[in-house]
Amino acid sequence: MAAHTAEELIGRVRGEVSVGASGNRFLELLERGRIPRERLSWLAGEEYRIVDSDRRSFALLAARYPEPPSGAFFLTLAQGEAQAFRLLHDFAAALGLGEKDLHAYEPQPLAQAYPAYLAQRALFGTAAEVALAMLTNLEEWGNYCARTASALRARYELTDEAIAFFTFFADSPPDFAAQATEVVAAGLAAGEAPADLARAARLLHDYETAFWNSLATGLS
Repeated sequence: MAAHTAEELIGRVRGEVSVGASGNRFLELLERGRIPRERLSWLAGEEYRIVDSDRRSFALLAARYPEPPSGAFFLTLAQGEAQAFRLLHDFAAALGLGEKDLHAYEPQPLAQAYPAYLAQRALFGTAAEVALAMLTNLEEWGNYCARTASALRARYELTDEAIAFFTFFADSPPDFAAQATEVVAAGLAAGEAPADLARAARLLHDYETAFWNSLATGLS
C-alpha cells in the first residue's frame, strides 16, 4: 500500500510543479547566443558552490539514514556530485577560469537558495522529503542541462569535454526513480505526512527557478 501511495504522491506533486513552472529566460537567451561569456562565468561560479554543497548534503543524509533504502540512494547521489564537481572544472577551464577564480567568485544570493534549502533539509528534514523533491524536479533539471549543453556546443563552440558537466546531469542515474520511490514509500509507511513531503518538493523547485532567474538578471 505504501509504495502505491508513494507513486500517487509523486504523480500529484509532479503535476503541481509542472503547472507552476515558468519559462527559463537564461536558457532562451543562451540558445540564441545572447549570453555574454562573462555571464557564463557566473554559471560556472554558482555551480562550483552548489555542487560542492549538494555533495556534502547528500553525504550527510547518507550518514543520517544509513539503512536501506535511503543509505545507498544518498551515497550514490553524493558520489555523482563528486564526479560532477570534477567535470565542472573542465567547463570553467574552457572559460579561462581556474580553481582560484572559482573560489574567488562572489555568488548571487538567490542563486544559492537551492543548495541552502537542500542543506537545511539534509540537517533537519527527512530522507523521504529530499527523495521526493529530487525525483519530482529531476526531469526539468535534466532537460535544462541538456538544453544548456546543446546551446554551448552550437552557439559558443565548446567541446564535448567542456560541456560534460551538463551532459552528465542530462540523464538520471540508473534506477534513480525506483530507488527514490522506495525512499518516499518508506517515509510514508513510517507515518510522514504527505503534505510535508510535497511542500519540500515545491520549495526546492521554486529555489531552482530562482537560480536560473538570477543568472538572467539584467539581460535583455
